[in-house]
Amino acid sequence: MISAPAVPALVQVLVDAINAADTEAFVAAFTPDGFVSDWGRVKSGPEGVRSWALSDAIGAGAHMTVLSAETDGDTARIRFGWSSRVFNGESDGIFVVEGDKLASFTIPPAH
Repeated sequence: MISAPAVPALVQVLVDAINAADTEAFVAAFTPDGFVSDWGRVKSGPEGVRSWALSDAIGAGAHMTVLSAETDGDTARIRFGWSSRVFNGESDGIFVVEGDKLASFTIPPAH
């Protein structure tokens, strides 16, 4: 049996918020100056994070599945499967933790 990857707790909070279509939990996972960087398009602060969630994730009916995860200090890197009305496929995600919140969630451009 294949075991699920060990996903850092704050990353799991974000994944759970997306999969439960819970915008408030998604926004609350970030620091006040936290941001999402999606292929270089940066949305920062609570309203920026909320706008990304509504346009590209929760508002697009997204479902996120963590395929692999590794953590080094305050940075977690995952490979995830994504299905939504905006994008379907696999991507990388880089999360930076600050205290008990996420400082950032970056989806780098595919190579």
